[in-house]
Amino acid sequence: MLTQYFLQHDFSFFASGWTQFAGAFFVSFMLMLILGRPFISAMHTLQKKGQPISENVPESHRQKAGTPTMGGLLIVFSILVGSLLFMPLMNPTGWIALASLVMFGALGFVDDYKKVVSQSKKAANGLSPVTRLFVEGIFVVILAYLINKTMPPYIPEYSLAIGAGIILPLGILYYVFAYFVICGGANATNITDGLDGMLSKLYLPVLVVLVVALYGATRIGFMDTVMFLPTASGLYAVLGAAFGAVLGFLWYNSKPASIFMGDVGSLALGGFMGTVAMLLKSEIIMGVAAGMMVLILLSSFVQTMYFKATRRISGAGRRVFLRAPLHHHFEELGWPETKIVERFFILSVLFSGFALVLLKFA
Repeated sequence: MLTQYFLQHDFSFFASGWTQFAGAFFVSFMLMLILGRPFISAMHTLQKKGQPISENVPESHRQKAGTPTMGGLLIVFSILVGSLLFMPLMNPTGWIALASLVMFGALGFVDDYKKVVSQSKKAANGLSPVTRLFVEGIFVVILAYLINKTMPPYIPEYSLAIGAGIILPLGILYYVFAYFVICGGANATNITDGLDGMLSKLYLPVLVVLVVALYGATRIGFMDTVMFLPTASGLYAVLGAAFGAVLGFLWYNSKPASIFMGDVGSLALGGFMGTVAMLLKSEIIMGVAAGMMVLILLSSFVQTMYFKATRRISGAGRRVFLRAPLHHHFEELGWPETKIVERFFILSVLFSGFALVLLKFA
């Protein structure tokens, strides 16, 4: 909105993607800081007992009982406001990214609401996994269709780009691929959100990679490994707003957390991450950058599958990890929560650094 206004009054400075990025970052970050404390107080009043602590987490987590959840509502709100003020409103890419944020955030809100109302400590006290995966599948079909429509005519429909030189037409399999990217991203962030401040710290390096990929996609010759996607310029403000909101949320979510993000935040950020990667044709790069989240997701999957397989064979289920997901395994080993978060953050930076190398030279 502000961008459109200033451009109509000959302020060409606002045509710059970096101006839009900086403006959206500042607005969303300040919204998080200013509204954070009143929002936390309101959630305390509305939720009373806060988020129930699952029975499947280490005993040390019991002290977090009563901490309010659904902080993701403020994250989504801040991203929307910052984006709408500074993004070019006629560019479809920004709208698609925000649509994914809202859709997955709404699903997460329903999940959080059921947990808070039920106050059940069972792990499956929200939506059933089948219901969630089915609804996410519907979202992915809509988003994948819209994403494909934003691609320039020199890129084949429903295709996967491996760098800028190899394009693989996928046909109907494009939707399957999109499901793994977007739904996988949503569930990876959701499972990663298990320790104070961890998801925010692991998410920020991935955002840096996506911003660099965006710059490469909107500058001919800057990166030979990135497709030229002129319409992707609509994502500068959106990524700036996301950066500001996640950084601002970390102010209140760092240990000891004053509020939890909840599924409304983790699912929204994950779906958003996957959608932006597909809009930039940088799905593989994002997968590398989010390597720490992928490992956490895989640890939970491996634990579940191995337990079920050994129980079917021997009658007694066995475990690969002391507790899943991966961060709870290290908690059981006696690592302090802050040490786990910081070391996972370091690994996330390394994964993202490797992704940047691939962006430039692969």
